[in-house]
Amino acid sequence: MRPLKRLLSALVVSTLALAGGAQAADVEGQLRVSGRLMLDGNAPRDFYQRESRPDTTDAVFGLLVTAEGRYTADRWQLVGRYDGGGRKYVAFPNEDVLVQAAALEGSLAVGETLGVGVEGRAKDRRGGSRAYSDLAAFAFLEHAPDARLSLRLRAGAHRFLYRPDFSASFGSPEVGFLARFRLDRRHAFTVMGEYGQRRYSASVRYPPGTTPSWTGRRQDGALMASASYSYKGPVALGLSYSYLETSSNSYGESLQRHRLSGTAGVRLPWKLTLMAQGALGLNAYPDGVFLSPEITLVDDEEAQHMLSLKLARPLAERVDVELSFAMYGTELSRNGLFYFRQVGGVGLTWRP
Repeated sequence: MRPLKRLLSALVVSTLALAGGAQAADVEGQLRVSGRLMLDGNAPRDFYQRESRPDTTDAVFGLLVTAEGRYTADRWQLVGRYDGGGRKYVAFPNEDVLVQAAALEGSLAVGETLGVGVEGRAKDRRGGSRAYSDLAAFAFLEHAPDARLSLRLRAGAHRFLYRPDFSASFGSPEVGFLARFRLDRRHAFTVMGEYGQRRYSASVRYPPGTTPSWTGRRQDGALMASASYSYKGPVALGLSYSYLETSSNSYGESLQRHRLSGTAGVRLPWKLTLMAQGALGLNAYPDGVFLSPEITLVDDEEAQHMLSLKLARPLAERVDVELSFAMYGTELSRNGLFYFRQVGGVGLTWRP
């Protein structure tokens, strides 16, 4: 596999050089393939009444492929990532899913501390009841006065397509910023913010029992902000807070979300690595209800409380075995709906 990787790197460098690229360049990349056998306690990811919870446990097989690459020349850089995976359920075949996600970024240094670039991302989910495509593209300006600090301003467009119900699809211009500060080699801080004006093709929904004097299209203002801290030492730690606010002119679609999350990783005896992640989420719906089908789009349970543990150990030089367990839960008190999900399993990861 190593000779193949060296050959591919050489071909990339040669091609870019012939096309007029910089004479000095560096190419690096990595590939990971993971397979898992899991037991899912809420396979259809349903909300339900607390007193009438159905039995929706199912066995599922998952496969994930992750590839990352970076090409760095004298004054410009190209970075890419691809994730592709799927899940196959036994008793709930309607929940079988195939997900692909890709991100690409190109940047050019235009001075000692300034850079410009473009970035794009795409995610496509097929299968189940949550099929959608999520696309975004941005241009950015970056200022890095030294190795410890970098500031990025960006502007672009975002397009979301929800196939089961097109009324939840939107297009949006977006602006944002990202600031990173590395105190030293172990401590780092990140602050970011983003705002978009989402426009839908669906009509505005009005409160029940009211007679609208006019009709129009739904529009949402979406504001997101977050701050995070990371520590890399004998124990790897991370702590972040995020806030999301969606202010809609359509009844029942406004949302406010606070989320506090933490991660930890530590090396244990016998070559074991323990990784833990937890989050607390507080969701508020100003209209007292939440009717949009977008509530079912939370692939990673980002709107919910969660706790996950993973224990990994190498079986060989390029193969790891993993044991994992996760719990997710939330409650819509005004609607009387409850969500709870447990997922546990065993998997293997291969790195060429």
